[in-house]
Amino acid sequence: MTQANARGAAPAGQNPNLVLGMLLLVYIFNFLDRQMLGILAGPIKADLGLTDAQFGAVGGLAFALLYSFLGVPLALLADRTSRSGVVAASLAVWSLFTALCGIAANYWQLFLFRLGVGVGEAGGVAPSYALIADYFPPERRARALGIYSMGVPVGLASGTLFGAYIASLVDWRMAFIVMGVAGLLLAPVFRWLVRDLPRTGSPVRLSALFEVFPVLARKPAFWLMAFAASFSSLTGYGLALWTPSVLQRSFGLGLIETGQFFGSLLLVGGVAGVVAGGFLADRLGQADRGWYAKLPAIAWGVTAPMFVAGLLSPSLTLAWALLVIPNGLNILWLGPVTTAVQHLVPQHQRATASASFLLINNLIGLGVGPLLMGSLSDALKSTYGIEALRYAAVACVGFYLVAALLMLLAVRPLRRGWVD
Repeated sequence: MTQANARGAAPAGQNPNLVLGMLLLVYIFNFLDRQMLGILAGPIKADLGLTDAQFGAVGGLAFALLYSFLGVPLALLADRTSRSGVVAASLAVWSLFTALCGIAANYWQLFLFRLGVGVGEAGGVAPSYALIADYFPPERRARALGIYSMGVPVGLASGTLFGAYIASLVDWRMAFIVMGVAGLLLAPVFRWLVRDLPRTGSPVRLSALFEVFPVLARKPAFWLMAFAASFSSLTGYGLALWTPSVLQRSFGLGLIETGQFFGSLLLVGGVAGVVAGGFLADRLGQADRGWYAKLPAIAWGVTAPMFVAGLLSPSLTLAWALLVIPNGLNILWLGPVTTAVQHLVPQHQRATASASFLLINNLIGLGVGPLLMGSLSDALKSTYGIEALRYAAVACVGFYLVAALLMLLAVRPLRRGWVD
């Protein structure tokens, strides 16, 4: 192992930018497949006869149950074998189950197929974080992870737009089938183009969780960042699933109009947010590692009131202007925080560390957020009628302030726990 490889340089024949581009494309499919459910809430609920709470369970809990817990063993497998191979196989599995969602005949079939999507996606993110950390040196790592994290807004926007247009042209079922088949075709191409770097350190054993997690558990920065990100994701995943329905119920938009409105918010605001987060963290974090936590805390503090103002706006034009800002700030954390988690452990344990972080983040964020927002909407219907979902969303925005406080508390522990 040369010093260059230890710091993230690619071996002969491997282009870091190509690897990052392919990982970004896979991540776009990851969120594209998730977000189609949100834009198609109306026709799916009408076809299958679902309540808001049931749809929230399908959009969050069903996905999160196995997605959260399988991320750790799949990351261990990736650390022990091939990270790129695990990502490719995961893409194929979740794409297959995405296509199967298009033939669901009732609530339980859709619930089970979404479980399958979660099984596949469980193996995609943590090994990708580790591959990026391998390919890019520390001073460029947050920017690389920020570029990778563009898969979130681009995937959400693409899922919103493609889902709306395909459903309008054919039906909601065809949208899932088309996107699932596209992912299945991408999987072998990714496997052919992306290879792992040689690794430093001892090979990771399947019992590595019992070695990696105690290291993380002794670091307060890990817990504070994990729970901060979880409370942010609780609201973020809830809004991603339910905002299209708010636009249709409270602002009277049709399916295509909703896709255009929400897709543009995600694309413009989200891309700016994740790029800014990675760039600023790399610049400011060189002098003070605490900025990897301070940046997300500041962003979430601004996000909460901006979302409230936008969701309660009486004007659609004003709503877009207000909502585009928090749609960028609410995901600014992705580059800085995922980079910081990578630096709480040695190089050869990064995928396992990321999976441990994602276990907490996704179990709370994905498992609770969409279901909580849907359940609150059902509970408020007797009082607020068609506006119940809007007020349920506003109530959940307060979790961003909890996230900001926890992340501020992580600043000093992060400086102490950082591993170069």
